[in-house]
Amino acid sequence: MIAPANRASTSADYDVITIGAGIGGLVTATQLASKGAKVLVLESYLIPGGSAGYFDRSGYRFDVGASMIFGFGDKGTTNLLTRALEAVNVQLETIPDLVQIHYHLPNDLEVKVHRDYKDFIEELSAKFPHERQGIQKFYDECWKVFNCLNAMELLSLEEPGYLARVFFQHPLACLGLVKYLPQNVGDIARRYIKDPELLKFIDIECYCWSVVPADLTPAINAGMVFSDRHYGGINYPKGGVGQIAQKLVEGLEKAGGEIRYEARVTDIELEGNRAVGVKLASGEVLRAQRIVSNATRWDTFEKLLPKSAMPLSEEKWQQRYRKSPSFLSLHVGVEASVLPAGTECHHIIVESWDDMQEAEGTLFVSIPTLLDRDLAPEGYHIIHAFTPDWIDRWQDLPSKEYEQRKEAAAWKIIDRLERIFPGLDAGLDYLEVGTPRTHRRFLNRSDGTYGPIPQRQLKGLLGMPFNRTAIPGLYCVGDSTFPGQGLNAVAFSGFACAHRIAVDLGL
Repeated sequence: MIAPANRASTSADYDVITIGAGIGGLVTATQLASKGAKVLVLESYLIPGGSAGYFDRSGYRFDVGASMIFGFGDKGTTNLLTRALEAVNVQLETIPDLVQIHYHLPNDLEVKVHRDYKDFIEELSAKFPHERQGIQKFYDECWKVFNCLNAMELLSLEEPGYLARVFFQHPLACLGLVKYLPQNVGDIARRYIKDPELLKFIDIECYCWSVVPADLTPAINAGMVFSDRHYGGINYPKGGVGQIAQKLVEGLEKAGGEIRYEARVTDIELEGNRAVGVKLASGEVLRAQRIVSNATRWDTFEKLLPKSAMPLSEEKWQQRYRKSPSFLSLHVGVEASVLPAGTECHHIIVESWDDMQEAEGTLFVSIPTLLDRDLAPEGYHIIHAFTPDWIDRWQDLPSKEYEQRKEAAAWKIIDRLERIFPGLDAGLDYLEVGTPRTHRRFLNRSDGTYGPIPQRQLKGLLGMPFNRTAIPGLYCVGDSTFPGQGLNAVAFSGFACAHRIAVDLGL
């Protein structure tokens, strides 16, 4: 049920309160509710999902963020979205995508990442025939990482009982993961590949989901992404990405959990050094045995808690990691005739390798109506184009200048899209622009950031924090906890967080 926003609370009214209804927070909440915990989710917006949400305009249903979804496979243990929904007895129809990405890269390099692994390796090898052996060895090594992950149930690495059990059951897989934990993708790629342009391709393969090149991307994350796209595949939720959060909320309520919308948390309440509750913008205080923050670590430790009380461990983490850029987004409705036959759903456009990591250097494109036509009026398609951007470029602008800059940025992106979709301009039916300020406002994320990225080259995933924090009773979940960014990764953090809390509560 949806609890009224002014409901009174007594001491420890809940076992767990989760701040934010992003996918990480919802997976944590549903996992705990399915185990019998009394759970409340507090969401500041009107709907759940965060950057995996949606909005409706003029007959179009737009995804807020990316439409390329991992985690809906039907085998193994890495199909975390499938498992999260099953845990609370809900289902979601999905549509398979046979090509993960169609790359449009400098020097007229075009590559499609096919769902079929052999087809992908053959296509890439045909572009770099002198590196055929290195290509095979590099991606096969990524499979070794994935096979280690896919052999075991993915739960909390902070829980000694789980670690002992999983090591006893899968000793070789555990030792394999220990081997890859300190490694980055660039280290592995250079063992097998020498061609500079092919190494740049490995960079964009990482950048398209980690927003950093191969040298800064942990091998564990890449092993999951580069292999699961061929194993479980990319599968689009029928009705749009927002259906994932909607279904998790349905399952949460089935399991006896609660969610409140328009319930903005302003403070995490402490007694001594222990987190015991939250305070809402309305002034209401709610208490629980455990508090989970699905906000970024910057929002958690600089806004929801006094910055002056930041634990030393968080200060050290901020020395290792920084905020990734936000995004400049274009949500477009366009006549179906604009898209040539055989157009793929997902594209990445890079005109210059030197600009790949710069603001607006890489353009991501999703056309989800190629998979689900019901998201747009008949005869039209959705194009969602988005590119990394920094909030500094949009701060402190007068309203008129802000709107003028948005319009100029939109037409710059449309000009880039015209190169692969000639006639798009003439076929426009609907256009809406979102900036990093938009992301900050509606997603409640510090500077609209996509998540943390390393300040410098680190040892793989060893610098990423787990779910427990230095403040007793407070846990973090989402993309600034292990294993990092991406929908399936934050689902992993949700499983891990719920497992750790369930053990702590004796559930």
